[in-house]
Amino acid sequence: MKPQRWLLAVGLLAGSALGASANEWSGPSLPAAEPAAAAAAELNDDTEQLRDELAALKKESLERRALTVARGRAYVRLARAGLMPLSEGLEAFAAHTSRLERLRRALGRDLTREKQVTARELELARALQSIEQIPPGERNAAARARAAILAAEERDQAFQRAFHSEWSPSSSTAVYAARVSQNDVPHGGFSGQKGRLPFPMAGRSELQSIRSPSGSGKALLMTGTWGAAVRAVYPGRVAFADDYPELGNTVILDHGGRFYTVSAHLQRISVQVGDELSTGQRIGTVGTYDQKPALLFEVRDGQSTLNTPEWFGI
Repeated sequence: MKPQRWLLAVGLLAGSALGASANEWSGPSLPAAEPAAAAAAELNDDTEQLRDELAALKKESLERRALTVARGRAYVRLARAGLMPLSEGLEAFAAHTSRLERLRRALGRDLTREKQVTARELELARALQSIEQIPPGERNAAARARAAILAAEERDQAFQRAFHSEWSPSSSTAVYAARVSQNDVPHGGFSGQKGRLPFPMAGRSELQSIRSPSGSGKALLMTGTWGAAVRAVYPGRVAFADDYPELGNTVILDHGGRFYTVSAHLQRISVQVGDELSTGQRIGTVGTYDQKPALLFEVRDGQSTLNTPEWFGI
C-alpha cells in the first residue's frame, strides 16, 4: 500500500482543514469509538456519492456524444450547401449562415464539456480504485483521520463563534453561591467587577502575569493543586467547552456586554455549551501548564484579551 494512495483518499473525501491538538477531552462527550464509527460510515457514504457521480457522468457523456454527432451531421449538411441559399435571396442566405454559426458554437461547447466530463471521470475512477484497494485496517485509519480533521475544524469554528454571541444574565439564573457575602453580590454588570472579581480557584495560589497565547493582552497564570475545582467568577452562559490548540481543554463563558472569561488548560470539563452558570459554579478542574498544575485565565472584550490581573485588583 503506497502512502500517497491513503493520502489521496483522505484528501479527496475530507478536504483541507486546520490542524489541532490531539489531546483527549475528558469532559462530557461521546465514547471514543463513536466518532470513528460515524466517520467510517461517512467515508462509505462519500464513496457511494463518488460512484453515483461517476455513473451520472457516464450517462451524460453518452447523451452528449449522441447530441454532438447529430449536430455534427447537421453542420456538415449545411456546410456542403455552400452558397446555394443565395439563389433564394439574401434573407435566406443570412438565415443559413446564422444557423451554421450557431451549430459551430454549440459543437465547440459540446466538445469542451466532453473534455471536462472525461477528465472528471478519470479523476473519480482513480480515486475509487485507490479507496477500494485500501486494506480494512488502513480504511479505519483513514476514517479516524477524517474524524480528527472534521473535529479540528468544528472546534476552531466553535471557538471563533464563542466570541460573537450575545447573552445577558437573567434574574432567574443569577443564583450566587452561599460563600459569596452580600457585599460581594455582583452589580453593575460584568464591567462593574473590574478590580474585585472573585478568584476562579480556592486556596493558596501563585499568580503570574503572562502574555496571552491566543491574544495580544495579558493573561493570568494561577498555579494550584492538580484536579482542584475551577469555578465561574460571574454569571454567564457556556459559549465553548472543548479542547483547543495551545489552550488545551478550555471553557469560555459569555457574561454579556461582549465580556468573556476563558479558563484554559483544564484537566476535566464539567459543563456543556449552552449551560447557564451562576457565580461559583464548577466548570472543571485544574490541569497542567508547562509541566506544573496551573490554570490559564483570561478576561476578554470580544476576541481582545484585556489586562486580566487588573480585574482581580492585581
